[in-house]
Amino acid sequence: MSAPPSGVEAGFPLARLTTVRTGGAADFFARPEAEPRLVELLRWAEAEGLAVGLVGSGSNLLVADDGFHGLAIKLDGDLAAIAREGETVLCGGGARLPSAAAKAAGWGLSGLEFGINIPGTAGGAVRMNANAYGGQLAQVLDWVEVTTAAGTGRRAPGELGFSYRHSDLRPGEVVSRACFQLQPGDPDEIRATLAGMRERRREAQPSGIKTFGSTFKNPGDERAEGRSAGQLLEAAGCRGLRHGGARFSEKHANFVENDEGASTADVLELMAEGRRRVHERFGVELEPEVQVLGEVSWPGGWEL
Repeated sequence: MSAPPSGVEAGFPLARLTTVRTGGAADFFARPEAEPRLVELLRWAEAEGLAVGLVGSGSNLLVADDGFHGLAIKLDGDLAAIAREGETVLCGGGARLPSAAAKAAGWGLSGLEFGINIPGTAGGAVRMNANAYGGQLAQVLDWVEVTTAAGTGRRAPGELGFSYRHSDLRPGEVVSRACFQLQPGDPDEIRATLAGMRERRREAQPSGIKTFGSTFKNPGDERAEGRSAGQLLEAAGCRGLRHGGARFSEKHANFVENDEGASTADVLELMAEGRRRVHERFGVELEPEVQVLGEVSWPGGWEL
């Protein structure tokens, strides 16, 4: 293997960069602050046959206990900046979406309010087509810049293959910038909307603890009868259910908490048990919303 580019760290512990605080180390880790540096890193990884993983806010990320055998990247500097250009807001892929929503409010720009309750980055939100409280990312997204080992190209929302909690972005394709087209509004009214959204989230979801976002996607299966993943899990007796150091939250059954030194294996076992119970009671197969970085062994009961 050729020497990595300068500044690349070896054996970097990733748990500290996730909100659930589980998992091992990345073989290599870097924080590019500008596009040329990002391209350099992606070219090196491609030449060495290394997998590339993105670490955003770590709020929807589960790292394998054995770590990630590749290059983990966290966008920083200009690639995490937020700026205004007229009625658009430009975000680096590593910019936190709640910060972008708050800044847009201060600038008197409306349309990104839903982002206050998406605790991830702009790039992660695009990759996952993240929406919340009725807000639709695709409705305000003007364009994204996607960087690969070959360079950077611009794509329109219609070229991203959006569906529920999904885009067609492939491994090695990094959202380096996103542009949101917003509308003028009254800053005080927009801030009031944000405050209301924050309060709704605080009332409904756990906070101040080691957890990631929603564990499972809300199912489209008609057997769910319109119920969310959290409602199905609760009805299946999963609220407060524990495996090792991990448990389903008492406040919201679709949130996994690490309250007693959980491992990623504990979280996976708990997810498998919740999935089994929902399938047994309702015939619905829940699919993970949380993203996994690294190779994990799904528990034996995962395949229903």
